[in-house]
Amino acid sequence: MSISDGDEGFRYWVRWQVPVCALIIGGPAFVAVRFVRNLKAEPLNYNDLWTPCWRNLNPLWLLIFRAFAFVCLAWVLYEIVSVAGAFAFYFYTQWTFALVMVYFVLGTVVSAYGCWFSFKKLPSSKVKGIANLKSHYAQEEIQGKLRFWGYLMQAVYQTCAGAAILTDVVFWCLLVPFFLGEQFSLTLLIGCLHSLNAIFLLLDTALNNLPFPWFGFAYFVIWSCLYVTFQWILHACGFTWWPYPFLELRTPWAPLWYFSLALVHIPCYGIYALIFKIKNSVLPVLFPRSFIASSHN
Repeated sequence: MSISDGDEGFRYWVRWQVPVCALIIGGPAFVAVRFVRNLKAEPLNYNDLWTPCWRNLNPLWLLIFRAFAFVCLAWVLYEIVSVAGAFAFYFYTQWTFALVMVYFVLGTVVSAYGCWFSFKKLPSSKVKGIANLKSHYAQEEIQGKLRFWGYLMQAVYQTCAGAAILTDVVFWCLLVPFFLGEQFSLTLLIGCLHSLNAIFLLLDTALNNLPFPWFGFAYFVIWSCLYVTFQWILHACGFTWWPYPFLELRTPWAPLWYFSLALVHIPCYGIYALIFKIKNSVLPVLFPRSFIASSHN
């Protein structure tokens, strides 16, 4: 990364492309924030946070998978950071990769708490009638403990879904075909960085019972706008190198690039929503005795 002199920095930000691209970023961000603030989501079923969608699958297996996914992702990110240092987080991919790790941390903790609480036995001194209320009592207490973390986990899950598809699609369909060799080289570590995030999320989706509503698209938009804002702040401070060529503002094609990137968020989130739809439409037919059809379909 290089730092430009003051004059070049000033001339860079008075280009006509800047306000146009700022509107393309700021408009969706403003709408998404307003939407989230006014959102009245359906009450979250807290059992969905840690129970699988497969009837005979013990929740412990979902817990083990989430812990395993976190460890694998943490190892990949550690290897990346050990090579690039803090510069690794100059990229949207590493932002999203770290966010996927946050999801699996939350998922592991929530699954562990749900499993522990569901398997905890009531004191033997309790009468039999009280024991019959165990499931109801457990559900109420779990809801009280997990209210904030449950909604946070759901929001992170929805954000990760769209962002992981976006990073992997852009990398494999745009950067690799057109910029491989010029901007970067493809290694096993880079390949894992741009694939394991989506792979582990898809496997988790195949196991979990979480809802995937369309309003989660707003979180995805806010996440991407935060990253672009982060890049603009760095370049306003004098940095001249863009991590992705299509973020460059010098070219007259910049507004078209920014607008295209804004539009591609829709199919990226839509792809994951379609996968969720297929999961709850096809799997109950293929496995009617094993799969628990989601009420969120």
